[in-house]
Amino acid sequence: MSLASRLRAGETIYSAWSNLTDPLVMEALCRTPLDAMLLDMQHGAHDTASIVALTGIIRAAQKHTLVRVPVGRFDMASRALDMGAEAVIAPMINSVEDARRFAAAMKYPPLGERSWGQLRGRPGSYGAGGSGSYLREVNEATLSFAMIETRAAYTALDDILAVDGIDGVFVGPSDFSIAWSNGAEVDAGSEAIIEPLTQIAAKAKAAGKLCGIYAATPSLAKRFVGLGYTYIPLSVDTAYVTLGVQSLLDAVKA
Repeated sequence: MSLASRLRAGETIYSAWSNLTDPLVMEALCRTPLDAMLLDMQHGAHDTASIVALTGIIRAAQKHTLVRVPVGRFDMASRALDMGAEAVIAPMINSVEDARRFAAAMKYPPLGERSWGQLRGRPGSYGAGGSGSYLREVNEATLSFAMIETRAAYTALDDILAVDGIDGVFVGPSDFSIAWSNGAEVDAGSEAIIEPLTQIAAKAKAAGKLCGIYAATPSLAKRFVGLGYTYIPLSVDTAYVTLGVQSLLDAVKA
């Protein structure tokens, strides 16, 4: 099943968060039970070359590929789809205008303005079809997640969710905590943001849209699932190395 089908069926999808571009690291991640791999171009080291290379590894392992593009780089959203991503996460979507521009890059007409020119495209490869029905299928199967990270985005949430071509929202809880506290703290697990996070998930569900959130720890992941979030990237690959080594040392020294 596609990522879109699984999420729309109500399944909870757990994902790796990839900052590192090394193929061997990705091969190791793909041997875990995680459902998906998110490749980060905003704060991670990923670029066009690594997206092309690692998407092939991920697809061969029958996992799902998501890409987070840099702020405002909606041109990279359609390129990520051309390279084989099933979903794109766009950071700092703070207005309905931002959401419309993102959706336009993600979807073929009539929903958007995505250009035809797949490098890899959907499973089945380039040229599998070009009819209107095929384009509608692609629009349905590729997911656009607008990141909600600021007070402005939270205020505009209803309008963002109403944009045709926006399939869901994704919360960056660290940035959201900075915005919500007016710069007083960075705390992805702050009790002060639980109520707005609850409202974001509830509003997404009411609008028939998907919702995801980054979880730095297992306890936060469990809490966010309880709030209604169904796409959950767990921590980040650099932390996996640190935590793994620490766990080994703790076990040896116990």
